[in-house]
Amino acid sequence: VQLQASGGGLVQAGGSLRLSCAASGRSLSSYGMGWFRQAPGKEREYVALINWSGVTYYADSVKGRFTVSRDSAKNTLYLQMNSLKPEDTAVYYCAAIKGVALTTRVNEYDYWGQGTQVTVSS
Repeated sequence: VQLQASGGGLVQAGGSLRLSCAASGRSLSSYGMGWFRQAPGKEREYVALINWSGVTYYADSVKGRFTVSRDSAKNTLYLQMNSLKPEDTAVYYCAAIKGVALTTRVNEYDYWGQGTQVTVSS
């Protein structure tokens, strides 16, 4: 399985970006998937998760601003990011986990994308 994240870039505070994560190699329709981010000097943290049936979870820092979704037909995960803040600046990674249980623990995910840089200027 390969995950390819894209859609990052430079945006002003208050702006929006949409990240995509295309999976190849097998269908991930039965996998849990998530977005994580890592800022310089900080640990990787969870941003948003979505299970196989579409149930979503968000970190408190992004709740109400970010929306995670998936298109099983396209084998693709999305993250719509609105009202971006400078503190959202980080490399964003998509990840997939086998089974029905989701977790915020980074080391339990089976597959990772390469990351896409999001920079929010003030």
